[in-house]
Amino acid sequence: VQLQASGGGSVQAGGSLRLSCAASGSDFAINNMGWFRQARGRQRDLVAAISSGGENTRYADSVKGRFTISRDNAKNMVYLQMNSLNTEDTAAYYCYADMFSPRVSADYRYWGRGTLVTVSS
Repeated sequence: VQLQASGGGSVQAGGSLRLSCAASGSDFAINNMGWFRQARGRQRDLVAAISSGGENTRYADSVKGRFTISRDNAKNMVYLQMNSLNTEDTAAYYCYADMFSPRVSADYRYWGRGTLVTVSS
């Protein structure tokens, strides 16, 4: 299973970016998907998550009202629209997908490689 994230980059404060993450390599349905981020010297924290059907979402308090998570199940993709970015949003962003793994016979969280977001003042 592979998750490929894209869309990171450099932007000025107040700007917007849209992150995308494509999952491939599994025949099993994807359950929850989402995004974490990790700033330099800090732990990895949840940014946003979305349920399998997209009906339930949750966000870190720091991004509520600015970020929107969505998914396209036909394409096995999850997106993160980030608006009104500020310097505190600078971090590496990691997507994840929860799905059944026959290797462990249980649900497993797969991770993509980070995509860097840099917000300058």
